[in-house]
Amino acid sequence: MRRGARLPEEELAPYLIEVEKPIGPAPAVAFERQPLHWPHVFDNSNPVEIEVGFGKGLFLLNAGQTRPQTNFLGIEIERKYTLYTATRLAKRELPNVKVSACDALWFLNTLVADNSVAAMHVYFPDPWWKNRHRKRRLFTEAFAVQCARVLSVGGHLHLVSDVQAYFEESARMIARLHVFTPLPSPDVKDPEHEMDFLTNFERKYRREGRPIYRGVWRK
Repeated sequence: MRRGARLPEEELAPYLIEVEKPIGPAPAVAFERQPLHWPHVFDNSNPVEIEVGFGKGLFLLNAGQTRPQTNFLGIEIERKYTLYTATRLAKRELPNVKVSACDALWFLNTLVADNSVAAMHVYFPDPWWKNRHRKRRLFTEAFAVQCARVLSVGGHLHLVSDVQAYFEESARMIARLHVFTPLPSPDVKDPEHEMDFLTNFERKYRREGRPIYRGVWRK
């Protein structure tokens, strides 16, 4: 991130959803659900899609510009990336995209209503290779359950990873819920320019020739 590139937080406020939950792993306790009202959040009744772990926000940036009739919410544990992405959104004046720095499992479980989301996007989640770090993994049984709960009937869950074992383990979690139907993986087009990639990681890995595993499921 370039030093000095970020806008002041007061200018980023329209693109941020600030929550009271501290940043960090969600505690293993019951959640008191207090769902957000999407028409109030976005000031319209358009469908909402959520990306978890958006990093520097390339997907949100591209999707927000090319699909103005859809609202996008990004959840990212790293606040520095949240503010960086909010700056990118503000400079392009994209009112249909908002971001939040928070633990994703807590956010979904506490702030997102049942059957209220049109799509969930999870792209290149950190695999956390060491066994002692597995508790930090994003895609867990609990996370899969939350995806199933918040997605509306007919909604889509998108998962992309460069780690075959992670992808296959996550796919098995999805299958065990018995509410998702796997769909054919979308065709991957050749990029037309530097920003024409799903994420920054996809750009890096495709240029390195790494295999990438992609899945789409419909609820």
